[in-house]
Amino acid sequence: MSGTRRVRPSPGAAIASSPWIIVSIGVIVMVVLLVVALGSVRGRRTFAEAPPPAPTMSLPELPPTTPAASTASTASGQVARPTTSAAGPVVPGLSPRSTVLPARPTPSPPAGTGTARPGGPPAPAPPAPPVTGRYGVVNSFDGGFIGEVRLVNTAGTARGWTVRLTFPRGRLVAAWVSGAEQGSGDFTDGVFTYRSGVDLAPGASVPLQFHFEQTGTTKPTSCAVDGAACSGL
Repeated sequence: MSGTRRVRPSPGAAIASSPWIIVSIGVIVMVVLLVVALGSVRGRRTFAEAPPPAPTMSLPELPPTTPAASTASTASGQVARPTTSAAGPVVPGLSPRSTVLPARPTPSPPAGTGTARPGGPPAPAPPAPPVTGRYGVVNSFDGGFIGEVRLVNTAGTARGWTVRLTFPRGRLVAAWVSGAEQGSGDFTDGVFTYRSGVDLAPGASVPLQFHFEQTGTTKPTSCAVDGAACSGL
């Protein structure tokens, strides 16, 4: 045994027989490369710088309120203590604004336009027409009748007049004024209209008579003299 030489293993054979050595070397190399890469990234600025902050506006400081000292001496010779004012000085541009809006003036009604008050005196009745009329039936028979409107002038001067009668149906045979000059009349669409031929004297009375047939009734739907309703209906 002393005559045999012991052969030493070569480094390559040792590495080849231990593969974990190669893996460890690779991991170390990757860690070194990662450290180098992080160092280079930190040295560069890849993001834009943040904009500078907006300048802030500083408000002027209010001056300290100085109490208004009252140096009036009393009768005993003692000096009265200074009195402080509750309200501080008003700084232009910093005084609080009032949020109370001024009241709107109430418009007054124009002169001469009075309003009706509830509970006041009732409105006066319209004046009576100068010429009034009263409706009546003179004679009635089978198929027709003779009626009249007696006219009276209540005015102080002579007045003309117009009579209007309304019947739902029928036929006008004749119309005339007894004891006075005749006027003009017609019967259209169920409305009989007669206008005086001469003015009626103050206080005078005259009858307007008419003959109707096939009206079915002796009472008209309406009767008016110069727009005022007749009586007697």
